[in-house]
Amino acid sequence: MQEQDLDTSNATEQTFEVSAEYENSRLDKFLSVIYPDLSRAFFQKLIKSGQVSIPGSTIKPSYAVKEGELVTVRVPPAVQVPIEPEHIPLSVLYEDADLLVVNKPKGMVVHPAPGHYTGTLVNAVMYHCKNQLSGINGEIRPGIVHRIDKDTTGSLVICKTDSAHNSLAAQLKEHSVTRRYRGIVIGCPKEDTGTICFDIGRDPKNRLKMACPVPNGKHAVTHYRVLERYQHHSYLEFTLETGRTHQIRVHLASIGHPLLADPLYGHSKCSFRLQGQCLHAMTLGFLHPRTNVYMEFNAPLPEYFETLLTTKAAAL
Repeated sequence: MQEQDLDTSNATEQTFEVSAEYENSRLDKFLSVIYPDLSRAFFQKLIKSGQVSIPGSTIKPSYAVKEGELVTVRVPPAVQVPIEPEHIPLSVLYEDADLLVVNKPKGMVVHPAPGHYTGTLVNAVMYHCKNQLSGINGEIRPGIVHRIDKDTTGSLVICKTDSAHNSLAAQLKEHSVTRRYRGIVIGCPKEDTGTICFDIGRDPKNRLKMACPVPNGKHAVTHYRVLERYQHHSYLEFTLETGRTHQIRVHLASIGHPLLADPLYGHSKCSFRLQGQCLHAMTLGFLHPRTNVYMEFNAPLPEYFETLLTTKAAAL
């Protein structure tokens, strides 16, 4: 499906200052980090249409940004477009008449957004489920009751019926869903186990990021356990007590151990040439919405993650 032409009549304008870590980054790449749910192709189109500006500079998508420059971008609002089923292979961990549990791959956006109207998990499950999905979250997010970031891999549940959606949504609200993640962080925490309890809210300096602690933030708790220590990195397991936006990424950055290759909360340069943060939603457990029986699913680590822990462990 072709993307619609940009309608910038009601665009939202924001200005960002380029920090030192993004010195000499391509402009389109810099913007895709600031707006992680939007694609570089979308920003290339936005730049070429004159919706991005830097005072005193003539820019194009490949323009190398400099520390201290102010980048102003006008992003058009999301538009309602027909979301079409697409025959995209899915790694299915479980399926029945009420729900579907999948292992989401790296780089896949969960639901459509500007710049990502095709190739999303929603497009894939619409085809797989023959459009038999919960409609509670509207046409853009059919079946979606929770989400994980584009470059986070792992377990995700899709609801086929409204009753299943309501049940899972209630369990998520009550924090009774089991969610355990695996990740590689920079540095080595002093303790083998710990709990991070900082309220999370919008970053006052960058409204597209989350931060902690912040005034009027939402209660957030992340438990961690060190599984393996390396020379410069550590392999950790995280258990979520709450489910705030970017919770693990923000919490680990707040204690000085950001996730490896996290472009938004960590270091922009990574010697391992990874695509986004090294984070995997391994375990997902909940009460089945129809039987009320507890079920738990484990998504195997992706190949790149396994490679880091085995053949590239000496470099960690």
